[in-house]
Amino acid sequence: MQPQYRDEVVLNTPNDYRYFLNSVFKRAIDITGSLVGLILLSPLFVMIAILIKLEDPKGSVLFYQTRIGKNEKPFRMYKFRSMVSNAEEKLKDLLAQNEIEGAMFKMKNDPRITKIGKFIRKTSIDELPQLINVLRGEMSLVGPRPPLVREVAEYTDYDKLRLTVKPGCTGLWQVSGRNELSFKEMVELDLRYIQNRSVVFDLKIIFKTFKVLLGAKDAF
Repeated sequence: MQPQYRDEVVLNTPNDYRYFLNSVFKRAIDITGSLVGLILLSPLFVMIAILIKLEDPKGSVLFYQTRIGKNEKPFRMYKFRSMVSNAEEKLKDLLAQNEIEGAMFKMKNDPRITKIGKFIRKTSIDELPQLINVLRGEMSLVGPRPPLVREVAEYTDYDKLRLTVKPGCTGLWQVSGRNELSFKEMVELDLRYIQNRSVVFDLKIIFKTFKVLLGAKDAF
């Protein structure tokens, strides 16, 4: 099954005029969307920041990780902190309890998650600071999710094809099953998006994202 997207993804290059136009419009939507989002959501940001500090005064409000972006370029991705301050140190003791196959770690009842963290994860509010990454050009509103360095270390050459475009805040994977899907299925969905990406496709995924968030049953 894997080889079906390999040649198609590689051949879809910036030399294609349609690719160029799509990139221009996509960036315009990213800038506009992230700016409007940051302005309109600023009261929510303040409220979440206060709640995070009230529960854990010693920890920071924002949490960042080094993620791998387009063409395997690392960048600092921002999120609202939803875990205890020493979450990364505790991860090594939980790796054996990973509940998703492949080069990712997911655990539904992760003991590192705080009370406010459970809420902002379930509603995906913790992801909103990534609008800063979108405005900076490190991410897009729509695209494959940016993986961790340790995850990419386990990637095959085929898996790395999902890194040929800018990562996104949401994508085809998130609106097609999210954590219920395996790593292999995520890769296939990302490559399907890369091959068929367009402004119209992006808008459809954005609208579907809002619909999925209203349910938010499989977010963890």
